Amino acid sequence: MKLLGIGFGNYVSPGHVISIVSPDSAPIKRLVQETRDRGLLIDASFGRSTRSVIIADSGHAILSALAPEVLAARLEERKEEKLEEGSEKTIG
Repeated sequence: MKLLGIGFGNYVSPGHVISIVSPDSAPIKRLVQETRDRGLLIDASFGRSTRSVIIADSGHAILSALAPEVLAARLEERKEEKLEEGSEKTIG
């Protein structure tokens, strides 16, 4: 199973990621507060400023100190690796 590195040695399963968003807008700030109140917030920023919020299909919100662009690029790399592995299996 391949995992997505979200910074500081923390990883999430890419199959459970719904979206990666910036924490600056009011709706995202409300979402973070609501998940905190429900006990579903995971702070993986290690005390640094939160640069992205990862929304998981389980209802969890995960805070990361990495920018959304960085996480999206890492997620795309995982997808490309998966596609390459699939094509290798069909070839030989």
